[in-house]
Amino acid sequence: MRCLYVDLDGTLLGPGASLLRGADGGFSTAGVRALEACHRADVEVVIYTGRREAQVKEDARLIGQTAYIFEAGAGLVVDGELEWLTGGLLPREDATIHDQITASGAPALLLETFPNALEYHEPWHVDREVSHLFRGLVDAFEVDALLAENGIEGLRLVDNGTVHSRSAALAELPQVRAYHLVPAAASKAGAVARHMQIRGYAPEECIAVGDSREDMGAAAAVGSFWLVANALEKDPTLREAIGDLANVRVATERHGAGVYEAVVTTLAERRG
Repeated sequence: MRCLYVDLDGTLLGPGASLLRGADGGFSTAGVRALEACHRADVEVVIYTGRREAQVKEDARLIGQTAYIFEAGAGLVVDGELEWLTGGLLPREDATIHDQITASGAPALLLETFPNALEYHEPWHVDREVSHLFRGLVDAFEVDALLAENGIEGLRLVDNGTVHSRSAALAELPQVRAYHLVPAAASKAGAVARHMQIRGYAPEECIAVGDSREDMGAAAAVGSFWLVANALEKDPTLREAIGDLANVRVATERHGAGVYEAVVTTLAERRG
């Protein structure tokens, strides 16, 4: 095992986006012990998340790592070098990728089409370079079809798992999920594969741990992918999404404890 790719919110982090809180809200060092186990085994840890780059840079620094993936795979930083993984949609001197997505009319179309089902994920939707961050409950595939019907190409909506924040407008929804509107070329799986290529890692040398469908896309690149237990508790349909993916495993533990379980189980199996 040479690399762990790990999501933050809902995975390594517990309630309140805290590294030191377990699933029950109590103090827990399980996430830290997962990182320690990787350090002792000389395993690189790469955060892959929907958070914006400024946040993830600091998160990576706090855990002592020099590579990270941000904005749902739109950007990859390795040892200080940034690579955009957004296909032909790249930053311009006069406009960020986020600005260009705004100009396409796609965000306005989604908000108009899905009133009381989709809204910006305030306050985390501001100061982003690429993705438009929403919360609500919609069918991402239906959204992609809507964009195509309206002649908006090269974008897709990413389902990045459940969140707790909502406004009164979303009060009647049975659950609230986070969605990223990103260039179609961007994905967490693609960013993981690119990092593996740069480092020279083979699939069997890597694992990934997450809590969403977009996280689970990394199963196509790594040797094994783990869902933390709380992922299925919040979204039972993930079991259907697992389908015939033989390398997807489900941890018995939640949040950081689930990450720790994935790490120590994999290390023990590799030693065996």
